[in-house]
Amino acid sequence: MHDIDTKMTGRRARWLAGMALGALALSSQAQAETLQGALAKAYENNPTLTAARAGQRANDENVPIQKASGLPSVGASVDYQENLVIPGNSFVAPGRVLSAGSQLSVPIYQGGAVRNAVKAAEYRVEAGQSDLRATEASIFSQVVGAYMDVIRDQAIVQLNQKNVAVLKTNLQASSDRFEIGDLTRTDVAQSQARLALAEGDLRGAEANLIRSRENYVKLVGDAPVDLQPPPALPNLPQSVEDAVAIALNNNPDIEAANQRINASRADIGAARAARMPKLSATLGGGYNNNLHSIPAGNTVAENTTKSAAAGLSLTLPIFQGGRPSAQVRQAQSRSSQAIETYVATERDVIAQTRGAYAAWQANERVIAATEQAVGANALSLEGVRAENSVGTRSILDILNAEQEYLNAQVQLVSAKRNSYVAAFSVLAAMGKAEARDLGIEGGALYDPAVNYRRVRGQIWDWADDPKPQQQATDTRSIPAADASVPAVEPLPQQ
Repeated sequence: MHDIDTKMTGRRARWLAGMALGALALSSQAQAETLQGALAKAYENNPTLTAARAGQRANDENVPIQKASGLPSVGASVDYQENLVIPGNSFVAPGRVLSAGSQLSVPIYQGGAVRNAVKAAEYRVEAGQSDLRATEASIFSQVVGAYMDVIRDQAIVQLNQKNVAVLKTNLQASSDRFEIGDLTRTDVAQSQARLALAEGDLRGAEANLIRSRENYVKLVGDAPVDLQPPPALPNLPQSVEDAVAIALNNNPDIEAANQRINASRADIGAARAARMPKLSATLGGGYNNNLHSIPAGNTVAENTTKSAAAGLSLTLPIFQGGRPSAQVRQAQSRSSQAIETYVATERDVIAQTRGAYAAWQANERVIAATEQAVGANALSLEGVRAENSVGTRSILDILNAEQEYLNAQVQLVSAKRNSYVAAFSVLAAMGKAEARDLGIEGGALYDPAVNYRRVRGQIWDWADDPKPQQQATDTRSIPAADASVPAVEPLPQQ
């Protein structure tokens, strides 16, 4: 029995050795998914991202809305009146009247209100475009995390499945040796206890895998099928100083905060315009037709009349109860708020960049150390089993060595996941984690400037867009996730 156990020691060690090093790589299948493919699906179908695009299109409309206040306006009216009772002493009152009129109003000077309001709207469009970039990077970061979570948790389930299989074999061997009096009941009980704990750990790992797969579905809109190892990330910085310098120049949150400062300053100018005179020109005309309802022979009134008038209107505010100065002070305070928000945003970006860079570097070191630990634990397990076969090690020593080997493998796959996600977070903080930077597969990238150029000069009152339609895909038809993984290789035969 000792010889059999010694042979199985080497077989099991060879069978488990290298598992952690290949835990992030899954077998290639016809429906294999890549990280770029997952990002492309999220880019096209994630509802948070498609909603943010719609919100930015709504933001674009503030520019033509503000421009409209400085453009001419034309109105027309038509009235028809039937006089049911005509006073007895009225000899010229018509029985019915049809009247029509029109008026053209042209703003000439509004104290800078329109100019500043348009500038503020344009700055907020630019801020919104930067916000959309930030949303895109945030969604991509979440997708990368979900993608790596599925790979990690699937690897951990596989590791736990193999650990359970090994412990079952250990239990069977311990039971056989107990039958021949080579081991005690305590040894068998220890093997049973460790197997029960391992099965519990497996159930927990399976629950984590299901949760990760469901989170992937939520973000990507499709079930994760045979996720492939992720590619190397581009444009990673050489130092934390480089990362921070790039982030300060390119982070979309900083750009958005800066544009909001500009918008708030334009708001101050728009508020001051309330104290300025306003001048506009008007042109109007009218037409009345009594529809031959004036009594015949009346020479005083005519059945048809026409009119036209043109003029200038000057409004000069003198006293408004302090409203204009309050609005100016309010706009100034909001500008101060925007400035402080910019500083806070800059601080956040610096902290996020440095923290993500530190996490990335730390996990790279963890990977290197854990790879050594995996190899050392594999040799240790083999040695403990060999020593047990000659009576110098107990069953508990074997169980502990197996647990340490499993823990090292789990730590390795977790460190690989953490390192990749942290590195991607560095790119996101640097403003380098958007579709244009990552080579997203599929059609043309969404450009928010296209819609802005389309609508910014639109002055036609009937230029509606098509009826809104759902853009993101729903996930009702996707089956609930399970914890299935590629089949675990059977134990080597004795």
